[in-house]
Amino acid sequence: MDSNSPTASAPKERKRFNVPMALTWTRVALIPFVVGVFYIPFLSQHAQNVIACVIFCVAAITDALDGYIARKYDLTTPMGAFLDSVADKLLVCAAIIALLALDRVGMLVALIIVGREIAVTGLREWMAKIGASSHTKVNWYGKVKAIAQMVSIPLLLWYDPLGPINIGEIGSWLIWIAVILTLYSLVIYTKAAIPFLYPDEKLKNQDR
Repeated sequence: MDSNSPTASAPKERKRFNVPMALTWTRVALIPFVVGVFYIPFLSQHAQNVIACVIFCVAAITDALDGYIARKYDLTTPMGAFLDSVADKLLVCAAIIALLALDRVGMLVALIIVGREIAVTGLREWMAKIGASSHTKVNWYGKVKAIAQMVSIPLLLWYDPLGPINIGEIGSWLIWIAVILTLYSLVIYTKAAIPFLYPDEKLKNQDR
């Protein structure tokens, strides 16, 4: 069969929208509900907390699933990787802003986490444009940071005590661990990008 025939190229066409991509878009679609549930007047504060926490956890599960499925079945695409990263950042930033409005995190925490996500996204976009994206690819610092965020945020969304366990206090401690990891990962990414931000300085140092 001719490799240029429509039948032969069909598998590539199907990969444009696949299961991992659908999971990523599901995560994006869930983001407004994480925030919006707190504005439903007929729900008690506890009900709002529980629903927001559950929605966030479902969204976080789709994050784990889409990457696993994409790698296992060779469904990875540049667009899918980009959307996955953007969806993660939107989910975290939306939840942090909601927690700030609920007075469950401070302004400093929100500024560091949201600011870092914006800064790293811009940095990666610029590095990709100059063909140096491999220098700012996700490292284990970023992964640990993401895990800390994905654990602390649902605890702060739940917030209410669970028997003798003070969920809100645990979440408050964990979010500061996430903040420290957030700052550290920002330093690592920035350090990797500096030679490309100031290439002339790099050449001068090599000549010395």
